[in-house]
Amino acid sequence: MRLLAKLYTLLSGAASHLQSPFLLLVRLYWGFQMMQTGWGKLHNLAKVTEFFTSLGIPLPGLNAPFIVGLEFLGGILIMLGLGSRLVALLLTCDMAVAFATADRGALFSIFSDPDKFYAAAPYTFLVAFLMVLIFGPGRVSLDALLDLVGRTSRSVRMGLRPTNSD
Repeated sequence: MRLLAKLYTLLSGAASHLQSPFLLLVRLYWGFQMMQTGWGKLHNLAKVTEFFTSLGIPLPGLNAPFIVGLEFLGGILIMLGLGSRLVALLLTCDMAVAFATADRGALFSIFSDPDKFYAAAPYTFLVAFLMVLIFGPGRVSLDALLDLVGRTSRSVRMGLRPTNSD
């Protein structure tokens, strides 16, 4: 039994060391994909506004540019790991609305036809942004750097040595 406990502890430690690199890969890949999506919509804003109108989204003339900007700039911020949790929250809401409006059939097939639900475009974005929202951006991010600088600055002002609590 001790051997199993020791092996589990080793596995747990190794997996924990992979958390930040994994979050970095999630942020880079899905942030880039979202940035590209926003970029494409930015160049077709009239079509996006028309599409929002067809879906019955309120104030499509205001919502379309907001969402396009959110997806483009939000993708960049997710890649950088800057303002990650706030941006991830906004993009999670964006993907939830996309499911509820543009992919309603996929959303309602979550139990009857899960493959349709998983194959819908918003699904993987939603999962990726939920990961960043819940777990944060990881140590390889501007958020982590700013946190470190802030802690160091506070410690210096208080006459203390900086510590790494992570």
